[in-house]
Amino acid sequence: MKIHSTNYFDTFIEVAEDTKADFGIIPLTKEKKTIAEMQYELVAKNPYKFSSDDIFFQVFADRNDLTKAEYEKAREQFFSKGQPCFRASPLTKTYGFGIHSNKNGKVALYGMETEEYQKFLADIKIKKVKAMKSRK
Repeated sequence: MKIHSTNYFDTFIEVAEDTKADFGIIPLTKEKKTIAEMQYELVAKNPYKFSSDDIFFQVFADRNDLTKAEYEKAREQFFSKGQPCFRASPLTKTYGFGIHSNKNGKVALYGMETEEYQKFLADIKIKKVKAMKSRK
């Protein structure tokens, strides 16, 4: 079975060109946690600890109430088809965060207003890709 990955390496995902955010906005809790909120919590509390594959699968597992015993098989199935990456995440499209993937594919997020965000944009050694636009 082919395994698809959302991981990037030595890459910075910039906010979408059409974002309405002027700075990184922490997603607010609704009755049930949103995907954006779940992604934000995992990445913000654990910078450079998880790959984007880890983040996307964990959000899927939590939303589907999977038990740890179900993880291995479910993860294999989850990545057997392509999954949207952080370029399509509400964090980069709507909430004003850039996502940096280090050389090991581990991710951290940076608000577009931060000095670190500007340093990534200026760093010629890092590949840069833009988040997907919300509208065509």
